Amino acid sequence: MSTRAAALPPRTLIGRFRDLSPRLSGATAFDRLVAVCGALAGIGLTGYLSSAIVFHGLHASIPLLVAPIGASSVLLFAVPASPMAQPWSIIGGNTLSALVGVAVGRLVHDPMLAAALAVALAIGVMSAMRCLHPPGGAAALTAILGGPAVTSAGFTFAFVPMALNCVVLVAIGWLFHKVSRHSYPHRPGPVAVGTHGTSDRPAPVRVGFQAEDITGALADLGETYDIDPDDLDRLLRQVETRAFERRHGELLCAEIMSRDVVHIEAAARTGTAIALLLDHDVRTLPVIDGSRRVVGIIGLRELARPGRDVGALMSVPTITQAHLPAAALIAPLTDGRNHAVVVVDHEGRLAGIVTQTDLLAAVAGTTT
Repeated sequence: MSTRAAALPPRTLIGRFRDLSPRLSGATAFDRLVAVCGALAGIGLTGYLSSAIVFHGLHASIPLLVAPIGASSVLLFAVPASPMAQPWSIIGGNTLSALVGVAVGRLVHDPMLAAALAVALAIGVMSAMRCLHPPGGAAALTAILGGPAVTSAGFTFAFVPMALNCVVLVAIGWLFHKVSRHSYPHRPGPVAVGTHGTSDRPAPVRVGFQAEDITGALADLGETYDIDPDDLDRLLRQVETRAFERRHGELLCAEIMSRDVVHIEAAARTGTAIALLLDHDVRTLPVIDGSRRVVGIIGLRELARPGRDVGALMSVPTITQAHLPAAALIAPLTDGRNHAVVVVDHEGRLAGIVTQTDLLAAVAGTTT
């Protein structure tokens, strides 16, 4: 053991420092710029709007913008997907913690003991109410050590300015993320559901790891991570997909697609479409216009609806191009809705089709 340790290169001071610096997964320079602009707008407008809303003379000595809001803005604008940055976490966490701080301050007269109790109890209350929010500790502490203006306000402090600041900040954050195209309030990706009206889970989640595996792994590690379990499930499945695409990235759609594709024009009658499906024993037909551009796809599912023309019944097709990796078609061809992906050229004209059978045969060939 000591021999192997001696063989390792010496750790530099910079290397040791990097070990201590946190890394924010998924963050880009643009995201950081958005966070800076968001905090600038959020804090500025929160202070201005809070002062405009509050009636003059109602505890006029209370600050209308409190320090914990600055910490809340870091979470809201820098990591909006965090469970601790959601509206209930910000509003409930800060408000309940402030109430706890005021109550402890009235019962315990030793400032240091009161501060410790307030923060500890605030963590307990936030955890019980499912609104854990780190700045809540600062809110509880402010209620104890905020000075005469805060302590004289009593429980009013928890609502004005604390809750008021939080509500205004969350409203600004919601509007800001709407404009910057970030998901807020953040909702985990939709859980895959069966598309056939049965109790079976869909194919992509029927194999591989399960939700109980994630729960068990978190228990094994004994750590608390700032990520929703559903987000973690979606992330891990995306990792699996990307790893599969990397391993099979050399297989292109052009190598496995059918080129002599049975198709139909949008102006054709539904009877013609049914005849083509049955005569050629296929499940779907690409629908093209007069220039051979793909405008839709139609199968027996669409033809079961009332209508005389193919163009009125066709669905939006899932398309790809011949030079792209075939492994990328795993997701669309296992979602329970698509039986085929249409291959088009750079002008959108029909070039081929890849069916579930084509992909399965190709994957089986590359793994044997």
